Amino acid sequence: MRPPAAQRSDRPAPGWDLGRAASALDRTLSIAFPRWALKRMQARAALKAYEATESTRTRRRIARDNRSGDEVVRSGGTSLRAQARHLERNHDVARGALTTLVQNIVGPQGVGIEPQPRTWDGEIHDGLAKQMLEVWRDWTRRPEVTWQHDWPQTQRLMCRSWIRDGEALGQLLEGQVPFLEHGTDLPLSLELIEADLLPLDHNDPARRIRQGIEHNAWRRPLAYHLYKTHPGDLYTSAGWRDLKRVSAERILHLKLVDRIHQFRGVSQFASVLMRLDDIKEYEDAERVAAKVAASMAAAIVKGTPDLYDPQQASSEQRDLHFTAGMIFDDLLPGETVESIDAKRPNPQVENFRSGQLRAAAAGVDVSYSSLARNYDGTYSSRRQELVEQWVGYAVVTQAFTAQFVRPVWERAVALMAVTGMLDIPSAEVDPATLNDAMYRGQSMPWIDPWREAQAWEKLEQSGFESGPEIIRRRGGNPRDVLEQEALWRRQLRERDVVVTTDPNNETASTPAAPDPQPEN
Repeated sequence: MRPPAAQRSDRPAPGWDLGRAASALDRTLSIAFPRWALKRMQARAALKAYEATESTRTRRRIARDNRSGDEVVRSGGTSLRAQARHLERNHDVARGALTTLVQNIVGPQGVGIEPQPRTWDGEIHDGLAKQMLEVWRDWTRRPEVTWQHDWPQTQRLMCRSWIRDGEALGQLLEGQVPFLEHGTDLPLSLELIEADLLPLDHNDPARRIRQGIEHNAWRRPLAYHLYKTHPGDLYTSAGWRDLKRVSAERILHLKLVDRIHQFRGVSQFASVLMRLDDIKEYEDAERVAAKVAASMAAAIVKGTPDLYDPQQASSEQRDLHFTAGMIFDDLLPGETVESIDAKRPNPQVENFRSGQLRAAAAGVDVSYSSLARNYDGTYSSRRQELVEQWVGYAVVTQAFTAQFVRPVWERAVALMAVTGMLDIPSAEVDPATLNDAMYRGQSMPWIDPWREAQAWEKLEQSGFESGPEIIRRRGGNPRDVLEQEALWRRQLRERDVVVTTDPNNETASTPAAPDPQPEN
């Protein structure tokens, strides 16, 4: 037998003011189903524990957009791309941020490649690696279909489009292609494609096409549906009939994604577009105000009302021109001349601008020093900023290498082998390692060359770093450095030139180490 309702242990506690804390429905449920009502109140209290989910008097904008990543990009991707391009064209800060990213991701020589095919014993086959490097260096002169850009320029163009637009595409053209002449003996060319040629609004669920990308049930791309001409050209009108289907095996799709299962990329500048635009408008307003302040302006103060003669003031039109050393001798009784001070230039502009640039640098993932061109500070602080930021550059470089550089290299090596451009000793080389390579991004620059060189020398002497690895960290190829150094030392000995850098010269004296520079 169940005890009366008043004696049940699942009734709310006596101190629980149900009349004020619960709704009418809760009060009704508490009478008929007290246990259920209690669970409802407990669940409501648990939800209120997450204050970020509740709107308050001081904070009312609560984000409740749970759309998929594809849907978010579909609604705003084109606009973000257009705004980022507009800022690149018209705002020096945005252009500088984009240029800084490209320089630190790709650099002047591009992402370096060091072939490493290995023998069955696991050793690097130097002869085959040298052959690959010779063919590769020849191909990098004219790698793309227009013959207008070499390999480093091609990488910079792709990286710039990738960062600014959020995505960029490239098509691999191999062998005999109608109306195409390859730039080198290696039958491989790249076609660079802007993201505009992959329509965001081309969807066909029956054919599993989403945002121009045809995929299988596991969302792996099978083909890309691209415009034959750029939809933004003046004299073209791209439509569905102007689309061509290109197999995914021939397409390199670089994209910046933040969400799992996201087909299309989003501009790196998406989160800072409004801030950069505000900085630009603020600077424009301050420049205009300073120009107005630089033009001398004055006002005639009429004095007390009893000295003002309306008839005389309206009948005479005075035109006063400011000149050096001028004298006002035609002022009316009670009038004085006072200059107008616009309080410009504003001394707080620099502080405000620096704060905004720091926030923008964090959003774009560049260092503040590089964005603002402000290199003040001690050696330790500058190096700490550089070390922390360089990790971010290295992450983006790895993504760029994985999506663009590595696929091009692997396809090039396969064509080298198929076309007979390599003499591969099958008895010595493991075919599974034929396209193995080491990819070198940009090396972290030195702030104090003397201290940096001492640190590397100490690491090598202690056995913590190898000479080849130090050369790679400096952006060089160990084989090239070794060959150049051997040739240089041989030429010096042939000409009886003694230098202190050659350890074989016993008569050469070692220069004294300079005193460590004091920290600024």
